[in-house]
Amino acid sequence: MTSFPLVPAKRLSPVTGLRNSLTLTWRSVLKIRTNPEDMFGLLLQPIMYLVLFTYVFGGQLAGSTHQYLEYSLPGIMVLSVTFATLGTGMMLSQDVATGVFDRFRALPIARSAPLAGAILGDNVRYLISIAVTLGFGFILGFRILTTPLAAIMACLLLVVFALAMCWVSALIGMLVKSAQAVQWWGFLVMFPLIFGSNILTDEAKMPGWLQAFVKVNPVTYLTEAERALLTGGPAATVVIRSLLWALGIFVVFAPLAVRAYRRRA
Repeated sequence: MTSFPLVPAKRLSPVTGLRNSLTLTWRSVLKIRTNPEDMFGLLLQPIMYLVLFTYVFGGQLAGSTHQYLEYSLPGIMVLSVTFATLGTGMMLSQDVATGVFDRFRALPIARSAPLAGAILGDNVRYLISIAVTLGFGFILGFRILTTPLAAIMACLLLVVFALAMCWVSALIGMLVKSAQAVQWWGFLVMFPLIFGSNILTDEAKMPGWLQAFVKVNPVTYLTEAERALLTGGPAATVVIRSLLWALGIFVVFAPLAVRAYRRRA
């Protein structure tokens, strides 16, 4: 592998660091645009989730597929976007393995810019996933029962939470040695959070020990917030709890991911 001379670290202003991050954000967006397999997965996964969960579980859990669609679609939005965050760690792992981050270290840019740029660029992935889920949901019969402002807030809240979860994915990407390992470890982390929640069914029907976990699961708060903002119900408490969880995840995992990146790169 070609060796690149390291530029001595120097203090950069916050404005310069932000400019570096936005430049690398555009690079991340271009990678999504030029990767047809990734784009196909973003388009197909939400549709697959909606069809399978609605028509396999709908009649059994809610009595009708329409009632279950109203209940499950906000949760499927959470499921699709949360799983999409694994793309951040996979891309970062590929960049490290191919030596791209060595090139970044040879440039006079903010050390956190490659991570921040990859994560900000992945906003496009989340917006595509949200748009496809809502759009296909409308085709199946889902309707937003609240105001347009509440619906926009639901989408923004989901993106904010996904950005926080991206730092978890980024940390995994820095700790493991391949994109395949990121996917494996990422699913190991995400599965309990996603399916140990009330995304697909009411926690009241679960065993007591599982209910205890579901009630403190951040994905549960987020799903309840999405339901309240899209189909109605008390929203303030669950929205605040979701934002606090997002802030907590960011505060813990962002510094760890940046530190792991510096050590590995």
